[in-house]
Formats: sequence, structure tokens, C-alpha cells
Amino acid sequence: MRKRARVIYNPTSGRELLKQKLVDILNVFEQAGYETSAFATTPEHDSAKNEASRAGQEGFDLVVAAGGDGTINEVVNGLAPLKKRPKMAIIPAGTTNDYARALHIPREDPVEAAKVVLKKQMIRMDVGKADENYFINIAAGGLLTELTYDVPSDLKTLFGYLAYLVRGAELLPRIRPIEMDIKYDDGEFKGKASMFFLALTNSVGGFEQIVPDAALDDGKFTLIIVKTSNLVEIMHLAAKVINGGKHINDPRIIYKKTKKVVAKPVKNRMQINLDGEYGGDAPMKFVNLKQHIEMFANLDDMPNKAYTDDSEELINLEKTFIENVDKLPDNDTDVNN
Repeated sequence: MRKRARVIYNPTSGRELLKQKLVDILNVFEQAGYETSAFATTPEHDSAKNEASRAGQEGFDLVVAAGGDGTINEVVNGLAPLKKRPKMAIIPAGTTNDYARALHIPREDPVEAAKVVLKKQMIRMDVGKADENYFINIAAGGLLTELTYDVPSDLKTLFGYLAYLVRGAELLPRIRPIEMDIKYDDGEFKGKASMFFLALTNSVGGFEQIVPDAALDDGKFTLIIVKTSNLVEIMHLAAKVINGGKHINDPRIIYKKTKKVVAKPVKNRMQINLDGEYGGDAPMKFVNLKQHIEMFANLDDMPNKAYTDDSEELINLEKTFIENVDKLPDNDTDVNN
């Protein structure tokens, strides 16, 4: 019996490029030996999730998530609860495409991204579970992360977000630490922090040095807690990230590997961000599901452009950012005082 693939695509992603290239994309999967069909997501809630679940239950061998990180997250949420899960592939067409960066999948051309399936290279990827929801890249909490809900979509990378903070002085009074209780495998943090996050890959908000030692299939999250809420200090930490991942041993950071995390607010409400979108309120339990979904990936050495945006424009932006941070004072009044 011939294998079947279902391409779940967001027709509005990437300036509708997916829609324009759909026939070519389907042909690639046909070449790979799959009888391939497509489903265009709708504005209906959980459209991609529901279709992925249906395809998995009906015995499709491969489900392809084509769109931004939000579409990929929905497809994972449709497949992860199933006892028998089809293989998965992704075709990036969003703004940040963190997951594609981590898997070394081309981000500029959806047809080239589809062709990764022809290499028949797979990796069993860890998936995070947050109570009853799932995530594939990052879970985060704290007021610093909550501000991202107000950030324009074209600035929803961490680098762009920090630049937005610099420009948007009206947001500064809202950067407050939250008293939180974070329990992890071999310890507990209880105190004030501006944010915590759990990473499954090395690519977070467009930065590839936030988790320089990330493994995609080791069954462990990387837990990072940012204890400072001082904007200048946060900028210095961001510069350390850009400048070779030198933030790991900074005393303002807690950096741990863990299989499970329980996050609770001590006093105030704490919203949880899952893969860039609101995912509910803490308290919340996070569990790493080791090697939960088999994913097509590009395991060969790829050209830099496939996984690092080394355009002259970005290089200059990062250089300017570091130079400007170096000009900031070493200490500043904490905004929560």
C-alpha cells in the first residue's frame, strides 16, 4: 500500500508564497513516495491542530506543517497526544522560524525546504508538555515575556523585541519582576525574576546562542531564569548572548538542564507563553517527552544561510546593538524600585 502524506499549510504565511508554490511542494512529496494531499488552514480555532489529529488517526504516514512557528505548534499539538504518531516534516514560512533553524531547514524557499524529505534523514525530537498543551521550541513566563503580546509581528524576534523596548520607553514601567517558585530536577528557585524559559532547541527568538549546548533528543529542557529586571542589565545579557553565548555563567542567570519543571507565581498572576503565544496561566507543570515525534531534518552540513541569517544587514544590526550596549552605564536604577 502506498504511503500517504498530508500537507497542512497556512495560505496567508510568507506573503502567500506557500499557496503559490503548493503544486511544486506536493510534487516533491510525490517524488519521495507519498500519495500527497493538502489542507489549507482556516481562521477557525485549532484548524491545523484538528486536521493533524484527524490525519494521524486515519493512518497517514506523514504530516507536513507548512507555515510559521504557530502552525507548526498546532500540528504538534494535534499529533503529540496520539498513541501512534505519523512522521512529521516542516516547511517554514513565518517571521522567526526558530524550529526550521534548529533542524537546518532552508527558510527562504519552501520548495527547497520540502526537498529535505528526499534525503530521508530523520531525528526523534523531544516535545514539551505543559499541563495538557504541547510545545516544540520554548515555554516562558514572567512580565518580560508578556510584553511580547504587544509587540508588532515583524519584531517578534528577541533581538527585534529588545530594540523595540529601547524605542518604546512607555513600556519600561511595566517591566517588573515576578515572585516565582520554579522547581526543577535538582533544585528550586524562589524569588523575584523578570522571566524564566524552557528551551527545547538552540534557536530562541532568532538567537542561536541562548542555548549553545542544546540537544534536540536528550529528554531535557534547558531552564534559564533571568533574575534581573534592570533594563540595562538585560541589554548587557543580550549582548553576551550575541557575542558567543557568554551569558551562561553570568550570576544574573540560572542555567540548568532538567526533565521536569513546576512553575508557580508566589503572589501575582503569571502568564505562560508557549512557542510565542499565550498558553494559559501558572501554576503549570512542564514535562519533556523524550524523542516523541520523528521529524525529517537536514543532518548534513548545510550552507550558513540554511540555519544562520548571516546577511550583511543582520551582522551590522548585531554589531551596532553590541556597540550601543557597551555605551550604556554598568549600573542603572532597577525599574522595580
